[in-house]
Amino acid sequence: MGTTLEAPHRAGPREWLGLAVLALPTLLLSIDLSVLHLAVPHISESLLPSAPQMLWIIDIYGFMIAGFLVTMGTLGDRIGRRRLLLIGAAAFGVASVAAAYADDPVLLIAARAALGVAGATLMPSTLALISNMFRDPQQRGVAIGIWVTMFSVGVALGPVVGGAMLEWFWWGSVFLLGVPIMAVLLIAGPRLLPEYRDPDAGKLDLTSVLLSLAAILPVIYGLKELAKDASPVVPVLTIVVGLAIGVVFARRQRTLDSPLIDLRLFRHRTLSTALVAMLFSMLIAGGTYLFVTQYLQLVVGLSPLKAGLWLLPAAFALIVTSVLAPVLAAKIAPAHVVAAGLAISAVGHLMLALIPSEGGLTQLVVGFMLVYAGGGPLIALGTDIVVGSAPPEQAGSAAAVSETSTELGMALGVAILGTIGSIVYRSGVDVPAGTADGSAAADTLAGAVTVAGQLPADAANALLTSARDAFTGGLNVVATIATTITVLLAVAVVALVRTPRDEGPDAADVPATDAPAEEPVPAKSA
Repeated sequence: MGTTLEAPHRAGPREWLGLAVLALPTLLLSIDLSVLHLAVPHISESLLPSAPQMLWIIDIYGFMIAGFLVTMGTLGDRIGRRRLLLIGAAAFGVASVAAAYADDPVLLIAARAALGVAGATLMPSTLALISNMFRDPQQRGVAIGIWVTMFSVGVALGPVVGGAMLEWFWWGSVFLLGVPIMAVLLIAGPRLLPEYRDPDAGKLDLTSVLLSLAAILPVIYGLKELAKDASPVVPVLTIVVGLAIGVVFARRQRTLDSPLIDLRLFRHRTLSTALVAMLFSMLIAGGTYLFVTQYLQLVVGLSPLKAGLWLLPAAFALIVTSVLAPVLAAKIAPAHVVAAGLAISAVGHLMLALIPSEGGLTQLVVGFMLVYAGGGPLIALGTDIVVGSAPPEQAGSAAAVSETSTELGMALGVAILGTIGSIVYRSGVDVPAGTADGSAAADTLAGAVTVAGQLPADAANALLTSARDAFTGGLNVVATIATTITVLLAVAVVALVRTPRDEGPDAADVPATDAPAEEPVPAKSA
């Protein structure tokens, strides 16, 4: 059945043009993340969302991607990867327009949720199609490397493009960036991309889909509600309910022939450690980015464009280390390359933990540059370590879980670290008695800046000084937590990650299973 694949077909010009088309969704998703953070002060001023609503606006997108990523991977096998990609591209374009013109926080949250569901169709489909188009191992490695690098390029372009648009247009314009990119994908995709479906794909278990969402969303809701100055009883109960549903979800996966997530993967020590490192690294990155962008605009007082330009050193550092990491990993154990990067990130986080509320621009830029530079090796090598340490018949499942961990980690970072920072801010800010809209000033730094514009000079200066000190205190606490986690991750990676090149197949100590293969490039598609 698989004899037609014994001599890998080398990709030609059409496949490389198709790769350029497939790189567009990756570029867009990374740009979308960075421009939204820059737009936070403008959204706060225009829509006046509460602190929990603002956190939902930022990360409901990531949670919906994480919740539907594995589901969409299975659905793509059934209806066709290209078809799912094009459906998702059209939905993403429509949702982008809805987000751009939302005039209420709840409507913007709903549009962002729709963007997340559409975004979940893009990543697994692009990776599977790349694997299907590039059969030659060397060419496939180059293609996936280019695809991953586009994420770093998007991180670099996002602050500048987004900053320029926020400088000249309204905040909703940043969402319209996705419309022309998706239009190109819809036009060029049918001409350059092959269709691929797996006739033996596992059955999609809708109950598992619902359970996964019912486990994730209550936990996040509870975490965000803890940011409010109210009784913690209801938030804690919702977190407990979400965790309980998560247990039910995990038990169900063990009974299914085609589970959404094959829990047997986590028996592999290297794979589990790499997944944990990717999850927590992205968690830290998501939370840190949220505070850094607001510090530049609301504490230092930079315009969105200038703030974006100050973020460029970090973005370029990420690109450089992402490109160098595979080269170093060919000579040094990949685990050591990743751990060294995490150590560099820890130094950057420590600099952010010590940053003052005045005169801290240089320290913030250098610290954030080290944070991003240290994260490059894990971004470049993490997925390869995860997939390479799984048995061949579970490689597809491992890739899906890897993507889910990064998306979930980014969203969790905003939820958890954003909540912690909000609590620190709220406990430290001093709003003058009798201030109109004092609750808005006590809720967020953006609210304090808006309220200060309506006060006499002395009262405004007092409020802004207190609010900026309180916000910087929140950044310091978040960065301290990030420093601790990053150091622990570096130690764990060195101690527990062993790739096949280091000590032979890591999966050898775990019996192979006869689970249905989820490989994204089955022989039957040839």
